[in-house]
Amino acid sequence: MRFSCGAVAPAWLCRHDDALLYLAPALALALVIRALARRHPAFFVFTLAGTVCHELTHFLVGFVTAARPGSFTVMPRRAPGGWELGAVTLGRVRWYNAAPAALAPLLLVLLPWWVAAWRTDPGWHFQAIDIALAFLVAPQFLACWPSRADWLVARRSWPALVLGVSIWLIYDYLHGNRLRSFAALIHA
Repeated sequence: MRFSCGAVAPAWLCRHDDALLYLAPALALALVIRALARRHPAFFVFTLAGTVCHELTHFLVGFVTAARPGSFTVMPRRAPGGWELGAVTLGRVRWYNAAPAALAPLLLVLLPWWVAAWRTDPGWHFQAIDIALAFLVAPQFLACWPSRADWLVARRSWPALVLGVSIWLIYDYLHGNRLRSFAALIHA
């Protein structure tokens, strides 16, 4: 009996099986780094690439959305209940820029996918560079999720969320109720 990806996963996922296979070691390494970093602060060095990218996304999106990013630090420091690995201060957080600036680290999930697409494009063969890339990509999996403080800042954008959903629903209603066709496309 031959394994068929389509039998256990959606077709769009099966088209990326090389990338998923390529990213599996980096994801496993991310879990090991997370477990070790919780046990001893010396292992924070393995999270540094992710921390830099996490804070850099806050800074860049804050700059683009006029949130006036100020200080930028990636020096770990003791905080109540654990460690703070880095921080960016935003001087002008408003309802329209709070969510984009605070949730910017979600964009980091694209970085591992880009690396996987680059390395597996015409078919791939494992090389020594892939070990180094796994150590650079693994922290991105840990850093792409916004912190609790980020989520609290993002809540200030609830008017933008209500406005965006309202516009989308009005557009969908006026243009032939494409919501059903989108749901049908996903389940196909």
